Amino acid sequence: MADEQDETAGPGAEGEQPEHAVPSEDAREIAGSAEDAALEAAQEHAEAPDSAETPPPPEAIPAGEGHAVPSAEAQEVAGSAEDAPLEAAQEAQDRAAEEAAVDEGEPEAPVKPAVPGAHLEVDIVPEGVDPLGRGEEQYEDRYAAEDDTAETPEQPADHDEETALAEPIATAAIDLASGARYRATGKRKTAIARVTLRPGSGTYLVNGRPLNTHFPRPTLQRNIRQPLETVGYEDRMDVVARLHGGGISAQAGALRHGVSRALLEADPNLRGELKRRGFLTRDSRAKERKKPGLKKARKRPQFSKR
Repeated sequence: MADEQDETAGPGAEGEQPEHAVPSEDAREIAGSAEDAALEAAQEHAEAPDSAETPPPPEAIPAGEGHAVPSAEAQEVAGSAEDAPLEAAQEAQDRAAEEAAVDEGEPEAPVKPAVPGAHLEVDIVPEGVDPLGRGEEQYEDRYAAEDDTAETPEQPADHDEETALAEPIATAAIDLASGARYRATGKRKTAIARVTLRPGSGTYLVNGRPLNTHFPRPTLQRNIRQPLETVGYEDRMDVVARLHGGGISAQAGALRHGVSRALLEADPNLRGELKRRGFLTRDSRAKERKKPGLKKARKRPQFSKR
């Protein structure tokens, strides 16, 4: 018995144990069968590409008594063997689809990525066309630029009235006898003008001086000449006036008011036209009086809280 124990003990009988366990013949056989299973599954799918069913993975042999446990390398090989049939089936289906497309004569076109809004059509409305399609007649665009060749629109009534007021009065009939004199008084603010109209060449004599000397501003001169120009007698009558009170602007307004009232004395039928133009209206505007406790009419002293 001692001899048999010595023979079965092997080289490590002297008390030395091996560093790694050597796999047994059963473990090597299991690993080899796992490697062959992947090749056999790929071969079967290549021969029958139409079959979509994948063979079940080989069942692992349970480890029982008398069998060695597979190492980590053997388990990794077995896992890759389980995935191999699925990959082989997918490749076989892709290859079969490509061959079917080639047989039909329609090469597979590359798929382009979808562009957002590519299916929409460009909405451009030509000029003169109704965008809503409500009729075939010519569409009038309210916001289109006006054509220079188009007819000018009718002028408003206010424009016609202004044009009529600017035209001279054609119905004026004033007696221009050599001894004719027409006197009137005009006022504005605190200025008073006593005016006399007589036949002449259209000169103005204000306080013994020419018009442009007493009123150097062209605006005031134009306002004073308006009444005679309106009736068309600016070159056939002379104006002699005496002014006092007020300033230059107030005296000019008073002189125009006096000339207008003198024309009314010469021809009473001019009242309507002169009144429409505002020549007979007394300008009653004046400087507002100062109030007690204030510096001016409305200006107050500065308020101090403390």
